[in-house]
Amino acid sequence: MRVHPLTGLAVAGSTAVITTAAASLPLSLAAAAGAVAVAGARGRARRLVPAAAAVLVPLTLSLLMVHGLSYPEGRTVLAQWGPARVTAEGLGFALQRGAQVWAAVLVLLAYSFSVSVPDLVAALNAKGLRGRFAFVLASTLTLLPAIAEHVERIRAAQESRGLVIRKGLLHRAAAFRLQAVPLVLALVDDAGSRAAALESRGFSNAGPRTSYREVPDSAWQRTVRWALVAAAAAAVALRLVATASGGAP
Repeated sequence: MRVHPLTGLAVAGSTAVITTAAASLPLSLAAAAGAVAVAGARGRARRLVPAAAAVLVPLTLSLLMVHGLSYPEGRTVLAQWGPARVTAEGLGFALQRGAQVWAAVLVLLAYSFSVSVPDLVAALNAKGLRGRFAFVLASTLTLLPAIAEHVERIRAAQESRGLVIRKGLLHRAAAFRLQAVPLVLALVDDAGSRAAALESRGFSNAGPRTSYREVPDSAWQRTVRWALVAAAAAAVALRLVATASGGAP
């Protein structure tokens, strides 16, 4: 059974929306674990985990610092340094929000590391989205996988020239400093090549378009997509109602 690219996008997007709206720590942890498990089953875990860590570790640390040290509703003080204080309520709130962010980022990254960009662009074109917008959307979803692939190639090239990357965070950070310049240059060159390719294929031209690539779809997958969109909308509506009636923020 072949999963349609838009079905995978609906699963990832609705999961991110529902876990954020639900604000449930067990649900967020389950969604994050499920995303890692799916990536592992598809052989993408080795690429997913470093990319996710690069995004999520700074965000998690910032949440812990902001809410752990200055949560206004905090009453149970665990430690205090002058005006700054660490409260159990602040750490709990930061943990809950961090789990929501982890779930949303991991499910979207798991999708972006597994989706076929040509299939996604063709599927979006078949739904009436203009070629340029479809390509931009697909490129945005697959930006981190593209960066990870460029970094891997640059690292392999530098190691073949004698660069030794030892274990440890500091050594890897120092090595990334040497990889940053060729990475940026490669991304700029790649963007120029893609822009030229889009123009040569007439992506900016108006009028009807045809595609040589057909992505099979089925009625049950369309039903699943609409059901997922409805579930995400219902989760947001319930969250708004709960907030308006004085529920948890």
